[in-house]
Amino acid sequence: MKQLIRDLARKKNAIILAHNYQPPEIQDIADLCGDSLELSIKAAKTRADIIVFCGVHFMAETAAILCPEKTVILPNPEAGCPMADMVTPEALSARKKALGNIPVITYVNSSAAVKAVSDICCTSANVIDVVNAQSADEVLMTPDKNLAQYAAGHTDKTIHLWDGFCPFHNNLTLKDVADARQKHPDALFMAHPECPPEILALADTIQSTSGMIRYAKNSAHRQFIIGTEVGLLYPISKANPDKQFFPASEKMRCTDMKKIRLQDIKNSLETLSGEIRVPEDIRKKALGAVQKMIHLV
Repeated sequence: MKQLIRDLARKKNAIILAHNYQPPEIQDIADLCGDSLELSIKAAKTRADIIVFCGVHFMAETAAILCPEKTVILPNPEAGCPMADMVTPEALSARKKALGNIPVITYVNSSAAVKAVSDICCTSANVIDVVNAQSADEVLMTPDKNLAQYAAGHTDKTIHLWDGFCPFHNNLTLKDVADARQKHPDALFMAHPECPPEILALADTIQSTSGMIRYAKNSAHRQFIIGTEVGLLYPISKANPDKQFFPASEKMRCTDMKKIRLQDIKNSLETLSGEIRVPEDIRKKALGAVQKMIHLV
């Protein structure tokens, strides 16, 4: 199956992207693995005609925003994101108006329609830089309240929160971390900024997924507890075969990130099913918010 998929991709001039949270067999056949935004940026620079994005819906949309001349496919269109669904463009526009039209900083983990009514986007890796680059004293951040609270600890600006969150990061508890540390007393605890503030307060370092991989590679420590979705354990272990990694909790398993199967990829390459299209008026506005971030950082 894997060889068949590779042959199909080569025949169709397609590039296969896989997010760090995808199952191992999906990451193994991908041309590129990584964070969602870095994957889209890299894909935009390739000569591929087709982008097969193994992730969730908003990630494929971001690729479509950046690569309008390419065909972007999500092998399983049912792969969504609960956090992205916690904000709508209508609700965001109303909240912005109520706050006096202050700048809106939107996490890339959001729909194209939400990006389109935002002033600038951010990632978990660059959120602090994006916030501090704004000239306004107050900003509204959406949709992740935990990421916003993390940023608030590194700026003098007032950040208004949106009541959204990643269910899998938000549900990591103090007991989960304490239990993991009891099992692995010599391990450093790395936490993703989508985790609640009380969890981040316990972390030895706070990193994005790609940041965790780099941090582990550069660290003298040999053992790490990973406070993010369990899918990261595969690529971080591959990148650091001489070190050990343990999940902060097995509960941190995103069901949407596990929906894509090898058969789905094969089918989508054969039929070009699952194409993700963003209406041009929305795409242009969303592109502006994404490009402001890219040019800034």
